[in-house]
Amino acid sequence: MTKPFILENVTVVNYDGLTEHRNVTIEGAQIATITENNENGTGIDCTGYYCLPGFIDMHIHGADGVDTMDATTASLHQFAAALVAEGTTGFLATTMTQSEEAIEAALRNIATFEQEVGEANLLGVHLEGPFISAHCAGAQPIQHIQSPSIEKYQRWHELSGHKIKQMTIAPEEGMELVHYAKELGVIVSIGHSNASAKEAKEAVAQGVTQGTHLYNQMRAMHHREPGVVGTVLLERDVYVEMIVDFIHIHPEMVDLAYRLKGPEKIILITDAMRAKGLAYGKYDLGGQEVNVTEKGAHLANGALAGSILKMNDALRNMQQATGATWQELVQMSSFNAAKQLGLSQKGYIAAGKDADLVIVNENLQVQYTIVNGKIAYSA
Repeated sequence: MTKPFILENVTVVNYDGLTEHRNVTIEGAQIATITENNENGTGIDCTGYYCLPGFIDMHIHGADGVDTMDATTASLHQFAAALVAEGTTGFLATTMTQSEEAIEAALRNIATFEQEVGEANLLGVHLEGPFISAHCAGAQPIQHIQSPSIEKYQRWHELSGHKIKQMTIAPEEGMELVHYAKELGVIVSIGHSNASAKEAKEAVAQGVTQGTHLYNQMRAMHHREPGVVGTVLLERDVYVEMIVDFIHIHPEMVDLAYRLKGPEKIILITDAMRAKGLAYGKYDLGGQEVNVTEKGAHLANGALAGSILKMNDALRNMQQATGATWQELVQMSSFNAAKQLGLSQKGYIAAGKDADLVIVNENLQVQYTIVNGKIAYSA
């Protein structure tokens, strides 16, 4: 039996409250108690630190030199192990627009993946492409873009072991798949889309509940045509992913989205690629050369090719741009994602919930990351 341990004298932060000077006791993979007084166990002094629900990154392609599309078990283990240093305890391994053979290899690999101690939880797949618009391809290779197909999606859902949890789609290219995926319980996210506001609203009516990397590779807002950007900002029930690295989105546009959507409908993501955590230089993304500098990750044509953002930095940037409270940062980094994914045991700190936690200092520097009740990272 695993010996319980205690996080002593820590400030516990949930989306709906903040409580100072608490002791969090962890037994097995769950939170056992949250009390004012110490109990028997191995204590970790967390004076001056904040205990947050572990971050959930719903849109991330890779890190530490590896990528979901490598389609190898070793890459997935390296991927999952790298994320705990930034406080991420759960993620969706995100695919990209590639050949059917490459996509299917990645899905088969994820279907059989078994997490090891010290790794973030692989919560499923985010299928980004190939059912997108060539007008908004960005770093998604145009030659592999396809029209939405229920038949192909059915096949891929089976190959993944039913692990596709989110799909980014340009709904104007085929609304039938939006409705079908919604019926399966998959999060349907509008992205890489050139839809008009009318088409985007129809997609929301059919089952779109999220917008992929807000502002980026979606029809922009115009005063005579709200486009996808205007629609997802105005539709109250639609969540928006945001890459808050101040490269993908200007700080004032971050603040605009925060004021319009509120922390209740924002999901912080990284959309990171394999260069995250490594030195600047040239890297690969789906067979394309990406040049990574202090100005971000770009293809030769200047298009942004994901990011090298870390989740704890995303929170820090969000706080800087908007003045968001600790509780709001929790909502945008874990609670909303857990709610979208239907993970009632995650994204909230309480007795009986999963012990997926991150301990940070006042500057959001990660001190400890706890996954499934075990310390996966220590500064």
